[in-house]
Amino acid sequence: MAGHSKWANIQHRKGRQDDKRGKIFTRLIKEITVAARMGGGDAGGNPRLRLAVDKAYDNNMTKDTINRAVQRGIGGLDGANYEEIRYEGYGINGAAVIVDCLTDNRVRTVAEVRHAFSKFGGNLGTDGSVAFMFKHCGQFFFAPGTDENKLIEAALDAGAEDVINNDDGSLEVVTGPHDFMAVKDALARAGFKPELAEVTMKPASEVEFTGEDAEKMQKLLDAIESLDDVQEVYTNAVIDQD
Repeated sequence: MAGHSKWANIQHRKGRQDDKRGKIFTRLIKEITVAARMGGGDAGGNPRLRLAVDKAYDNNMTKDTINRAVQRGIGGLDGANYEEIRYEGYGINGAAVIVDCLTDNRVRTVAEVRHAFSKFGGNLGTDGSVAFMFKHCGQFFFAPGTDENKLIEAALDAGAEDVINNDDGSLEVVTGPHDFMAVKDALARAGFKPELAEVTMKPASEVEFTGEDAEKMQKLLDAIESLDDVQEVYTNAVIDQD
């Protein structure tokens, strides 16, 4: 894709996450609580909880905070009872957007998500309207200059599905969602530390936005991400940071 640096986009995403650390903490606490409620408080036997706890530690959350969220999930502490809801919609120029939420009030959440879409030039779609454009998978990004041959060997031996060499020299390892933790542990043992590691909805193809359209699309995504009930936002839009 001309002019599009995958690595620059990853760095930009990380910077934006750092700017919203308080919001990230709130989301992680909710995710840990729900994961513990659904699968138990033992991260060793609960992959979803393990993933959430690892992400919390990566974001410098304290062990006490994590433990309180786990206890709330397994019933040791009072707390809201959240349900998971996914919304699908369209942004500027028909860009696909998936919004994952944890909410204790479905009516409030859908109203807020619909409002954010419509206010900034998008519209909420129906279930399945854009999900087919994405693949549920694990994803690891490594900096340009990473030893490609060694990474390929370690990743494929660990059960990864693919290793992609991007035009800017960054490397991307793709796994099945249920293989994510095993591959992450294996790569760590082999000495590889990803810049970004997540279970995500990876778009089959991407649409690059520049200029005024890029600004409009970013405002729409920011409005959705700022909602209290929103956990994750996935899109096939790539915002040009120049």
